[in-house]
Amino acid sequence: MLGNRNIYLIGPMGSGKTAVGRQLAAILQVPFLDSDAEIEVRTGAEIALIFDKEGEAGFREREHEVLADLVTQEPAVLSTGGGAILRADNRELLKAGGAVVYLETSVAQQASRVRSSRQRPLLTGVDPALRLAELMAFRAPLYAEIADVTVRTDGRRVKSVAEQVLRELRARGWQSVA
Repeated sequence: MLGNRNIYLIGPMGSGKTAVGRQLAAILQVPFLDSDAEIEVRTGAEIALIFDKEGEAGFREREHEVLADLVTQEPAVLSTGGGAILRADNRELLKAGGAVVYLETSVAQQASRVRSSRQRPLLTGVDPALRLAELMAFRAPLYAEIADVTVRTDGRRVKSVAEQVLRELRARGWQSVA
């Protein structure tokens, strides 16, 4: 049974974690936290610049530090970066601290949603659809491994996805954080 804990949104870039997270937080009347936004606030630099200067390893270390802090803030809805699940210690933090929701999205939908973004360092200088497919092949099992609930977001409105997330969580015994 899921307790009165935070909701953690995981999934690939373009799955709607930020938009759905904001909607869930509004419905539940709790704070919305975004790990990528918090990294930018704490460093004073955009994610792309951190990747450029410190590489992915440096970024992932910063991401872990921020996640370790954010999971202690309750109640809240937390949107994680798409690669947050790459580290086993991050997966453990999320699984131990709340209800984990995997927002599942096709590669085609991801590509459509992120095509105009210049803030995606993993897509710089590559074919976005090919790179997204490569990332999903590796990451999808990690998302599924820790998810309490999986909700498909392709072609759906944010409010509809948020409402389904709450229905699914409540069906599994989760109680509102509010």
